[in-house]
Amino acid sequence: MPETNTTSWGLSHLFLTVFLFNFSHFMVIPAITDVSMAALCPGEDECSFAIYLTGVQQAITGIGNLLMMPLIGNLSDQYGRKLLLTCPMTLAILPIVILAYSREEGFFYAYFVLKTLTSMLCEGSVIFLALAYVADNVAEERRASAFGILSGISSCSFVTGNLLTRFLPSVASVFQVSAATAMVSVVYMRIFLPESNMTAAVIAVAPEKETTDECLLDNRRVSRAVPSLRDSFSLLKSSWTFSQAAIVAFFNMLGELGLMSALLYYLKAEFHFDKDQFADLMIIHGIAGIISQLILMPVLTRVINEVHLLAIGLAFSCIYIFLYSVAWSSWVVYLASTLQILSVFAGPSLRSIVSKQVGPTEQGKAQGCITGLCSFAGIISPLIFSPLTALFLSDHAPFHFPGFSLMCAAFTVMIAFIQSIMIKAPISNSKTDEYDPLQNPSYPCQP
Repeated sequence: MPETNTTSWGLSHLFLTVFLFNFSHFMVIPAITDVSMAALCPGEDECSFAIYLTGVQQAITGIGNLLMMPLIGNLSDQYGRKLLLTCPMTLAILPIVILAYSREEGFFYAYFVLKTLTSMLCEGSVIFLALAYVADNVAEERRASAFGILSGISSCSFVTGNLLTRFLPSVASVFQVSAATAMVSVVYMRIFLPESNMTAAVIAVAPEKETTDECLLDNRRVSRAVPSLRDSFSLLKSSWTFSQAAIVAFFNMLGELGLMSALLYYLKAEFHFDKDQFADLMIIHGIAGIISQLILMPVLTRVINEVHLLAIGLAFSCIYIFLYSVAWSSWVVYLASTLQILSVFAGPSLRSIVSKQVGPTEQGKAQGCITGLCSFAGIISPLIFSPLTALFLSDHAPFHFPGFSLMCAAFTVMIAFIQSIMIKAPISNSKTDEYDPLQNPSYPCQP
């Protein structure tokens, strides 16, 4: 649908909302490893208990996301993106407030429990609802670039959040600033963000016809029902391209989560990284994302389609994770981080491919389905990578290879890369003449 000044203004408010929300949550990442180690294993550089506890949290979060993300996406299709953004953004503030007050062992466990519960609803929901909002308001031919810009905004928040963490005087101040910024993001979103144009999209693709009113009302009534696993499977089978994209999303997320769960503990054990060095590394990663998504991707999408950008991104993901796993000095770690300038193409490209496989009334459902599938990877990842990380960082490893779990993560992303090169260029499925609930409803009328 064509963009208007009102739509562009709404997207600007969305981008600032995402920036503030991500800023508040990214800035605690460099500090949380030190907080966890200090609470669970004070004075040590290696802590298997902390690794396993992180894995348990990740698995429980994945189970919750698997069930909740399709539901949230479906509800956002019916009741609006803004309303569904409010709940996860508000709940995400609560765990940060606990660590802003105290980082003692008892408060850390309270944070851990509350963070686990809120992440079941909040983890990933803000970004996929933002993607659905963008899809509601941006024409298909510009959608990949718009998704890249949204991802670039997240990278900007990643860099600025970690920069601030780098220079804040204490760990306590990190969590205090984070909690305050998270509150500001919710207030700003509620006051300034307009509802998306999804209502107009529904009217455009499903005009009222007197002869089919009863059937249409039945379809709408069913579409408001809570989605079942059968609905998710039906969506996955709706097109071969969607199914391939789902496989890529699963294996890519499995590898990325394996990297995330192991990297900081690996760097602390091998190179004695602390809060400041973690922040430096993440700043490099964020700057690479900004250059890639705000400068390179808008240009490249004009000459290269999303499928090729997806394959390029996954190929470089394999390379930089592999370099992490075999790093023999800290400078190799920093060098590997710079390669993410091309690896970050993968996320926006994949979401754009998914967006083009469904109609405008199913954007939330589709993005929620993919996010839920990625959450399933979050269940499996700690079962594989947490034991591997703990084993190969301990004194009882079967052979000396501290980065072995990272190497396994690289091979997992390679599976996603191999699948990605089999995807054909995405064919739009959301044009009005191809997607008409009156002629080809998602839920056919029952006699």
